[in-house]
Amino acid sequence: MTWTILGGALLLTLLTGAVLGASLGLAGFFLLEFQAGGATDLAITSVWNVFTDFTLSAVPIFIILGDILLASGVSTRIYNGLTPLFHRIPGRLLHTNIAVTTIFGAVSGSSTSTAAAIGSVGYPELSRRGYHKPTIVASLAAGGTLGLLIPPSLSLLIYGATQNVSIGKLFLAGILPGLIIAMAFGVYLMLISLIKPELTPSDEVKPGRREILQGLAQIWPLPILIFFVLGTIYLGLATVTEAAAMGVVAAILLGFLWGDLTPKKLWGSFLSSTVIFGAIAMILLGTIILAQAISILGLPRDLVDYIATLGLSKYEVLLLVVLVYLLLGCFFDGISLLLMTLPISFPLMMALGFDPIWFGVIVTILMEVGMITPPVGLNLFVLVTMTNREVDLGQAAWATAPFWLVMVFSIGFFTLFPEIVLFLPSFY
Repeated sequence: MTWTILGGALLLTLLTGAVLGASLGLAGFFLLEFQAGGATDLAITSVWNVFTDFTLSAVPIFIILGDILLASGVSTRIYNGLTPLFHRIPGRLLHTNIAVTTIFGAVSGSSTSTAAAIGSVGYPELSRRGYHKPTIVASLAAGGTLGLLIPPSLSLLIYGATQNVSIGKLFLAGILPGLIIAMAFGVYLMLISLIKPELTPSDEVKPGRREILQGLAQIWPLPILIFFVLGTIYLGLATVTEAAAMGVVAAILLGFLWGDLTPKKLWGSFLSSTVIFGAIAMILLGTIILAQAISILGLPRDLVDYIATLGLSKYEVLLLVVLVYLLLGCFFDGISLLLMTLPISFPLMMALGFDPIWFGVIVTILMEVGMITPPVGLNLFVLVTMTNREVDLGQAAWATAPFWLVMVFSIGFFTLFPEIVLFLPSFY
């Protein structure tokens, strides 16, 4: 009966056109009022506790950091600096898209911001040179998803803050999987370029060693920014929130001294970040209320008991969870999907004995998959819009399908070899 009420309340509120956060919160209040004896005061207390948590304040700060980097043109300098490095590899500048999105993800934390920042530079440049346009979009969309995994990651930060998991360990856990997936993307681009040479122009002039070194020298401030954001955390010099704040200060200085940041652009970044965090906070508020209702009513425990009667192994249950995430990823953006599902999926996976650090990385990869899955693949929509419809959504989705498969197979790989995910966190 409780599950029926939960599903019905969610469906009813969503059908009325209410935003996701309101739908989740109203469903939670409905359960608390009519199934849990009016325990709504506990939900209000939980909302207060989460929103006054010092760690959670890092979320809007990291959003501001990404917006400042986007507005300052730093992404353009990074892209131009790395471009000469890949001319001699099959796939050529398509690798630049993967490399720069990976690096940008190490200071941005947002998938869509990463795709937009690098796409605004990469698509015009590569299309002008004669590269296959859907493949350009696919490489940018797939590379942009790494912004969710490569630390600092908004999804890992929210996952750790809401589920009381070490954010420092989660950030370390995202490094190797992120790099492995980036390299797998690169291998695919090499293979497809060898099979279909028409995807890349044949008349490009290859830069010499001196041009390569000059390009790399242009991005010298980037390691400084990465140190402020990540190095201070791992050296124990700052908390996640303090490191995010130092990253914002460093990004502003680099933006004015090295990029094209102006006071007007900086103010626009603050306004944009406020809107984005407001949307995330609304979903988080509804999720906290719903999670409180689910916890009081013991739904995760009931679900575990029910699964036990089915005789499924923990990995069969994991497969079902993965399939549910892949399905929901077709309709919800990454952060919404994360917040909406964690009240059920996290207790379930912990009860089955999965590591919370490992599961955080797996959930984040599943969110990445959703970012390039139609009909609500945000990265695809952002990049298709940026092409002025030179590439339609169908072409972009088809070209992105191999990258989708790489990420899905990576989940199986990290399930077989979880020590890859847990290796770096073991030293923290």
